[in-house]
Amino acid sequence: MRYRLYHYWRSSASWRARWALALKEIEVEYVAVDLLSDDAESPEHRHRNPLGFVPVLELLEQPEDSPYRYLTESTALLEWMEETRPFPSLLPSDPLERARIRALCQIVNASLQPLQNPPVTARHSSDPEEAKKWVQYWNQQHLKAFEELARPTAGKFCFGDEITMADLFLIPQCYSARRFGVPLDQDFPMLARIYDEAMKTPECQRTSPDALKPSV
Repeated sequence: MRYRLYHYWRSSASWRARWALALKEIEVEYVAVDLLSDDAESPEHRHRNPLGFVPVLELLEQPEDSPYRYLTESTALLEWMEETRPFPSLLPSDPLERARIRALCQIVNASLQPLQNPPVTARHSSDPEEAKKWVQYWNQQHLKAFEELARPTAGKFCFGDEITMADLFLIPQCYSARRFGVPLDQDFPMLARIYDEAMKTPECQRTSPDALKPSV
């Protein structure tokens, strides 16, 4: 099967998908969608995802009119990869442990990230400083909960010493939090340590925004 990933270099959801693809050793062609231009609003991209979001994974060997040609939503993409490419696994075998990791993922995916998406912050305030304070506040609240819930089972990473799906949600969020001025090292030292450990791994490094930042 051949794949094409539509992504934005600084999108945390895109980073999750890129990182999972790298860990699973799934070869994929990257196609950039600039979320700061009209790319995401184009009819072509709205056909892939009516919301205009990224990432979108295109299954190139599916028929053009197949409902399975385009897969959207990073959580669904990671779950699909886990089911179709189970090794290396991003979830432990124990159902309770899997549930705990999925709960950590949802703190980021369902609770935090939607509050910092540009349309939401713009709706909150047209003042860049007020919008930034909004993002900082929600990052502080949610990362505090994430750290407390992860603490009992954390090792090098969120759950022991192996990278799991929880790390794929946490690390991009930490990158984003730092970009908005959240003092991660000071306020969340455990999460900062996990971030540093993850950033030492080659798959995390080569799929990170810094590795894919467009040249100016």
